Amino acid sequence: MAEKMELNDVEVWDGNYAAAQALRQAQVDVVAAYPITPSTPIVENYGAFVANGYIDGEFVMVESEHGAMSTCVGAAAAGGRVATATSSQGFLLMVEVLYQASGMRLPIVLNVVNRALASPLNVRGDHGDMYAGRDSGWIQLDAFNAQEAYDLNFCAFKIAEDINVRLPAMVHQDGFLTSHTAQNVSPLSDDEAYAFIGDYKPVEEMLDFSKAVTYGAQTEEDWHYEHKAKQHRALMDSYVVIDRVFEEFKQKTGREYKRVESYLMEDAEVAIVALGSTVETAIQAAQELRDNEGLKAGVVAPRCFRPFPFNEIRDALADVKAVAVLDRSCPMGAMGALFNEVSAAMYTTPSRPLITNFIYGLGGRDFSLEDAKHIFREQKGHADVGYITTHIQQFSGLRGPKLGFYETKRSK
Repeated sequence: MAEKMELNDVEVWDGNYAAAQALRQAQVDVVAAYPITPSTPIVENYGAFVANGYIDGEFVMVESEHGAMSTCVGAAAAGGRVATATSSQGFLLMVEVLYQASGMRLPIVLNVVNRALASPLNVRGDHGDMYAGRDSGWIQLDAFNAQEAYDLNFCAFKIAEDINVRLPAMVHQDGFLTSHTAQNVSPLSDDEAYAFIGDYKPVEEMLDFSKAVTYGAQTEEDWHYEHKAKQHRALMDSYVVIDRVFEEFKQKTGREYKRVESYLMEDAEVAIVALGSTVETAIQAAQELRDNEGLKAGVVAPRCFRPFPFNEIRDALADVKAVAVLDRSCPMGAMGALFNEVSAAMYTTPSRPLITNFIYGLGGRDFSLEDAKHIFREQKGHADVGYITTHIQQFSGLRGPKLGFYETKRSK
């Protein structure tokens, strides 16, 4: 029997340790992992919890991140509650197996500590790895701070394991900005946390020899299409369970989560859409602009990146005149991934606000209050004249000459 760990009402944890504590309290059966900065402390701490008797689980050290996710697939198919963590190049090495896990409908939880992709090599945070896995069939939740990295892990287990979902889930947090930044975290007791998730209920586990099942079957043109459509439908319909689990978590803790978080949007004329730790910077900038300049700025943040909250984004931005969508990843020859999602949603609205794409913060480059304020002010300029006065896509915070693409001057 695993020992309980005494926790205070408020702990000072970074995002990595918060996630590791959530894995301990969920009593994960198997964590298979290969270390990579900046996610290593999550699995390292899980291993320490196992060694010290706080978890009746197994920590499996493997030869690569591909091996880590492959082991997770095997353990989940065998009927265990399974989790791991990775970042950046390790995430890319997992990608092949991510599709296997979701196609087999295995409720694995993966903590992704977002980090830039090589080359050149960089260990700091941006969202290149998040976007690389966006079509892999996983539910994806995004934490903006350490408290949320803790809370969303519990939600991820409960959502993924629901009989009406049975899909794997990722919990994203920004490398170093969240993963290594100590903040106040209000944890649940061990009993409260486990009661919220509940006992793991295996479905068609391979070790149930009374009922033979097959994982990894091959289909060609006869049934492959139908399998993928059914998987897509399950992911799209999972929003019902996500909303219910968020509401249950609110009832237990008082901490509320929504698939789209809106801040200062009641009367906003301009808005920033962003992910991760950037959201808190944008909120502070919006509040200061309201207080000091009377600029009606607001912030919209997708909490749930997959399934993408199309309707909720559309509703949150329906009344604004100009929107800046911030992508913390270089799209290499295209518009940013988040920009494309938001633009698709807003194209279906009668208002069709002006939308600009900002690439920012690559490789951990700081995104300051002044950067956010500049973007808000520029959106106000677009709104006042009725067209985008600059390039549709810009690189924010770049040293040297300004870099922008897709210039337009569209009249009302």
